[in-house]
Amino acid sequence: MPPEELFPPALNPRAVLPRTGSTYPEPLKARVAGRSKRSLGDAVGLKNFGVNRVHLAPGAASSIRHWHSRQDEFIYVLEGELTLITNAGEQVLQAGMAAGFPAGKADGHQLVNRSQADAVYLEVGDRLPGDEVVYPDDDLAATHSTRWSFTHKDGRSY
Repeated sequence: MPPEELFPPALNPRAVLPRTGSTYPEPLKARVAGRSKRSLGDAVGLKNFGVNRVHLAPGAASSIRHWHSRQDEFIYVLEGELTLITNAGEQVLQAGMAAGFPAGKADGHQLVNRSQADAVYLEVGDRLPGDEVVYPDDDLAATHSTRWSFTHKDGRSY
């Protein structure tokens, strides 16, 4: 049985408040309703990469399908079942399965919970400045310097 009280660097993920919502502009923000994240990396002071414990309710999506110019991403399914959507199509990932998305590889990816039960996964990504995100299916582009900035693909603001 785990100890009642942990002290840094140890952490009980349930002690980290979940973050809901999204920084996506309206009307795209609603596409990730049902997603919540616990920023575990931030909670333990990590600077070079982030680790999130992500909960997807039935029907929820992890993100809008995308790929990063500079950021590697890795996911590991802890609970439930998720559909991974990439340029190659769709495949089901179950607890214990993982996927990785190398920076600069033009393979848009997204996870969707098409099951009737909650799903939980770990999301790991680095924090290199100057990252750009391509959304192949939507009129959306993103850049990151100190925070995420979203525009239409032609550069117009939302």
